[in-house]
Amino acid sequence: MPDPGSIDAAVTHAVALASAGGRSVIGVAGAPGAGKSTLARRVVAAVDDRLGAGTAVQVPMDGFHLANAALDALGRHDRKGAIDTFDAHGYVALVRRLVAADEPVVWAPDFDRRVDEPVAGSIAVQQTAALVVTEGNYLLDETEPWAVLPDLLTETWWCQVDDGIRLDRLVGRHMRHGRDHEAAMRWATEVDGVNAARVAATASRASRIVLT
Repeated sequence: MPDPGSIDAAVTHAVALASAGGRSVIGVAGAPGAGKSTLARRVVAAVDDRLGAGTAVQVPMDGFHLANAALDALGRHDRKGAIDTFDAHGYVALVRRLVAADEPVVWAPDFDRRVDEPVAGSIAVQQTAALVVTEGNYLLDETEPWAVLPDLLTETWWCQVDDGIRLDRLVGRHMRHGRDHEAAMRWATEVDGVNAARVAATASRASRIVLT
């Protein structure tokens, strides 16, 4: 496993990748609450600031959450966020399109936390985008179809953070979206905690470790 590095070092490296020509796709992995989305936003903002708006695009894996109605039908709504509650094959197919960069524009889904649902066709990835940053829990998972992702992606980054900080972030997030403290803590430990344990076992597959 590579030595951990700072966010600033990771951002500088991303700018260099975006400047190199062609399309680079970085996959940012980590446990729930590790700071994946925050890191991705910082990278995209820094690249666009340095190289021009639209040079970088963030594409979250969370856009491939199954809809709540589908989770209800499957009896999995109470475990939303587990690896089987995503359209994994759909996500991998999107990553292949992003890596190929042979379409004028690829429309990717986003996830709206206000309604707790994925939203199709929300993110335009223009063919001219030099850097795509995609982030999610299971980018380094060794089961199919996830297992192909490290070979598809230009680089894979692992977000490393103290578990206490990560738990505080999760509880705060769940409370902002309507749960009381007790319910937020229960979800963060009983649901997110199970997912975090699975994700932690995949960290050694990453090509870069970022302290978040």
